[in-house]
Amino acid sequence: MINNDADTILDTLDENKALDIQRIDVQHLTDITDSIVICTATSSRHAKTLADKVTRECKKQGKRHFAIEGLEDGQWILIDFSETIVHIMLESTREFYSLEKLWAMTETSRQKNSAS
Repeated sequence: MINNDADTILDTLDENKALDIQRIDVQHLTDITDSIVICTATSSRHAKTLADKVTRECKKQGKRHFAIEGLEDGQWILIDFSETIVHIMLESTREFYSLEKLWAMTETSRQKNSAS
């Protein structure tokens, strides 16, 4: 996706009351995707609604997702738009997995953690 599409995702999440929306540029860390969007939903129903709104809004703009996982229980929903991957998580799940910390690690800190 181009940046306008990632902006559409961010705007849609914000308009639908997602919490603590973060966009992480990972182009320099992986060739799988350009950016990761992470947000918190207040309930599994809210997470499912956010996922539905994001996929519908992107579809309106001609962008379809390649895969979606986690809709069944709504604890952690992942939507893969290729250049942008969206993670919609419940607060406890987000705290446990700490994706922001994982993607923010430098190569030196990764080596230290793997040596421990």
